[in-house]
Amino acid sequence: MADHEIWLQITAGQGPAECAWAVVRVVEKLLEEAESLDIDARTLEVVRGPESGTAQSILLALSAASDLKDFVARWQGTVQWTAQSPFRPQHKRKNWFVGVEVLQPAAQSRFSARDVCFETMRASGPGGQHVNRTESAVRVTHLPTGLQATASEERSQHRNRKLALARLVQKLADEDLRQANQAEKKRWRAHQQLQRGNPKLTFRSFS
Repeated sequence: MADHEIWLQITAGQGPAECAWAVVRVVEKLLEEAESLDIDARTLEVVRGPESGTAQSILLALSAASDLKDFVARWQGTVQWTAQSPFRPQHKRKNWFVGVEVLQPAAQSRFSARDVCFETMRASGPGGQHVNRTESAVRVTHLPTGLQATASEERSQHRNRKLALARLVQKLADEDLRQANQAEKKRWRAHQQLQRGNPKLTFRSFS
C-alpha cells in the first residue's frame, strides 16, 4: 500500500462549457505526468459537464511510495488552457481556466455526528446564466474547536459537502501542527528561562 495519498479536485467552477472541456484536457495531462512518475491515480468522481466530452469537475486520488509534495506544487492552483472554443468557433476568447485544489482524504471516522454542523447557503457568483440560484454552498463547523470550512464552487450540494469536509480535515491537521509547534516553543523557552538563585525546593546530596 502506498505511504502517501492526496486528493486532487479539478474543477471548472462556475466557468462556461469551455472550462468544463478544459477540465478533461488538464486531467489527461496530469494523469500522463503522474504515470511517468510512478504515481498511482484513481478517479473517485466525475461530474459531467454541460456538453458531451466535458466534466464540471473530476476528483482524483493519487498515491505513491514517495512524497507527493513536488507534484502537488506543480499542479495546485489555477491552470490556463489556451484554445479555440470547441463549441463557439467565432468566440474571441481563447483562454479557459481550471482550478486544481489539493485535499487530504477526509477521514470520516475522525468525526462523530456531534462534532460537526453543516449549514447550507446560496452561492455567490457573477451575474448572468451561471449564477447559482439554489442553496448549494456549504459551511461545515467543527464544534469542539470552532474551525470552519466552506465550499461553493460546485453546483451540487452533496459535492460541496464533500469538499468542505475535506478542507476542514486539512484545517484541523494544520491546527494540530500549530499547537504542537507552540508546545515545543514553550518547552524550549522554559529550558532557556531557567531562573537560578531563587529555588522553590532545595535538595542536598553528599557522598
